[in-house]
Amino acid sequence: MKPLEGKIAVVAGATRGAGRGIAIALGRAGATVYVTGRSVRGSLSDMGRSETIDETAELVAAAGGQGIPVRCDYTIEDDVKALYTRVAEEQQGRLDIQVNDIWGGDPLTVWHEPFWEHSLHNGLLIQQRGVHTHMMASYYAAPLMIAHGSGGLIIEITDGYDYRYRGNLYYSLAKISVIHLAQAMAADLRPHNIAAVALTPGFLRSEAMLDHFGVQESNWREAAAQDPHFLQSETPALVGQAAAALASDPNVLARSGQALTSWDLSEEYGFADADGSRPHWGRYAAEHGF
Repeated sequence: MKPLEGKIAVVAGATRGAGRGIAIALGRAGATVYVTGRSVRGSLSDMGRSETIDETAELVAAAGGQGIPVRCDYTIEDDVKALYTRVAEEQQGRLDIQVNDIWGGDPLTVWHEPFWEHSLHNGLLIQQRGVHTHMMASYYAAPLMIAHGSGGLIIEITDGYDYRYRGNLYYSLAKISVIHLAQAMAADLRPHNIAAVALTPGFLRSEAMLDHFGVQESNWREAAAQDPHFLQSETPALVGQAAAALASDPNVLARSGQALTSWDLSEEYGFADADGSRPHWGRYAAEHGF
């Protein structure tokens, strides 16, 4: 079954990590996915990573969907406007799913450094990359959904589901801001039958995190020698399936404005991680006093 057959999705920030996992899951469910980000073959972003949107689009196709790679720098309004103009032209004005997973803040964040000692320039750049970009994407996506009149879903990818401090003021501000973006957009979009939610993974076993610990997916458990909490990590496939489950749910409007988690949705919708496991970061964190 392909519950998203005929649906059109844009995944902003689909180069790697959660964005890549979500794009693949949406494709597996039958969606046509515009795979967007800054890194393309032959021209990588300043993140210094090798992954590209071209690779993600190929993985979407391999999963059974249609992946359309489009380079877009979401800090540049002309890029964003051109993207949604293209989507409207190619899809007869249709857009059903918008996923905002733009980040780019990892190399800018100095953990546990007081905000007055942290680089102000980098702190403000985190807001531009991690919040302003989400606002710009939704600004151009929402009118397509409204005009088409068939409802829709905007998913804000974040870290955490509440307002607690996350170890760095600028990081916290960005991640909490997009939770409120979802809540505020939900209020404006409800009359148009369009839902907006925030969604967080748990301890994400992304490409960058595997590299950080010097392991690969095949031997990732060896990283527990450096951080035992890593044994509770999840692959991007789990949050990907969470996003696809939400997009496939005919009653998703009832969740609009909420901050949701991959682990709770895994239990509710009955999906597992790529290896068949069901990591539950929320339960683990509560048991360990995080």
